[in-house]
Amino acid sequence: MSLEGKKIILGVCGSIAAYKSLILLRYLTKAGADVKVILTQDAQKFVGKLSFASLSSYEVLTDLSSDDQWKNHIELGLWADLFIIAPATANTIAKCATGITDNLLQAVYLSARCPVMIAPAMDLDMWAHPITQGNVKKLQSIGVQIIPVGTGLLASGLNGEGRLAEPEIIYNYILDQFNKQSDLKNKRILITAGPTFEAIDPVRFIGNHSSGKMGLRLAEAACQRGAKVDLVLGPVNENHQQINGLSIYKVVSAQDMMNKVQELENLSDYFILAAAVSDFMPENVEQEKIKKATAVPIIKLKNTPDIAQWLGMHKKNHQKLVGFALETNHVKENAEAKLHKKNMDMIVINSPRDEGAAFGHDTNKIDILKKSGEYISFELKSKRELAHDILDEMLKLG
Repeated sequence: MSLEGKKIILGVCGSIAAYKSLILLRYLTKAGADVKVILTQDAQKFVGKLSFASLSSYEVLTDLSSDDQWKNHIELGLWADLFIIAPATANTIAKCATGITDNLLQAVYLSARCPVMIAPAMDLDMWAHPITQGNVKKLQSIGVQIIPVGTGLLASGLNGEGRLAEPEIIYNYILDQFNKQSDLKNKRILITAGPTFEAIDPVRFIGNHSSGKMGLRLAEAACQRGAKVDLVLGPVNENHQQINGLSIYKVVSAQDMMNKVQELENLSDYFILAAAVSDFMPENVEQEKIKKATAVPIIKLKNTPDIAQWLGMHKKNHQKLVGFALETNHVKENAEAKLHKKNMDMIVINSPRDEGAAFGHDTNKIDILKKSGEYISFELKSKRELAHDILDEMLKLG
């Protein structure tokens, strides 16, 4: 794949592996990328500015306080299509995770509006330390992609995890990143997210604990990959940003969500039903607040509209339906029954009994079952990462 016209910032930190960044830079420029390099003060103890300048054809940036560089962090943050730090030391990873801004690289990191990738490099005990692993998980939870470390002989003489990934491996991750920025181009995706609230009276409702995080992360990921996204969003407290390609339709009840889905159905190539729609609603909604009385009121319930079943019945041949199943027992069997009953093409399965998964968490643990019978399990990951995993599998449906 060509990187012609792609604008990349390469940050280099103080590690003995910094020389590998020269090889990575060469790969990028040969592929046509426009690369600007930022060296930390410690990086310059291992590699020289002249080498990077010769390969990138740009002045190498180093100093936040310099008269001609102090405002570059803002300009660079707007300029870049991708910001990659390779190698990234434990110190730099900690600064990124906590927002410390004491050099140009950190200032650009906080100003960057583009995707960020980090390739760690350090000794095995530093890499394995709970603080470092916690910082890595924190960065992953906000969408930073961590390139896996290599295993082998380290500068300390020890042998194990912590080596900087080889330049060719990092380069391939960069290619994949840019490929994903366009693999949903010209596609339109309808996503439902969050809970629904079914009114009992003017102040009370039937609802659930869904935060909407998974659906929001899916919408963001799909837009990053070039899709136009219609997000039908139930009542949530989760912050969400307006990004290019994203249209948000706020609803409250299951009937509201059904009405909007029916309105948008013909426009969509894919449906992803991540919302936790209430299964039941009161038969009658009281117009005044129900007063506390000696006798507890009896509230008769009825089923809410079944959005998934309606879409399964009405989807066209070119449209694909992805559902979600939150199960507490007989997980696979119940999900499989739902998949076939509602004519889904793929179903994402999770359980609130898995630690760190389901409602309210920034992480999730999922399995995916396809109509073909293929069954795929994923480890506990951030919902941002899993959003891309789900989209990857959805694209394989055709």
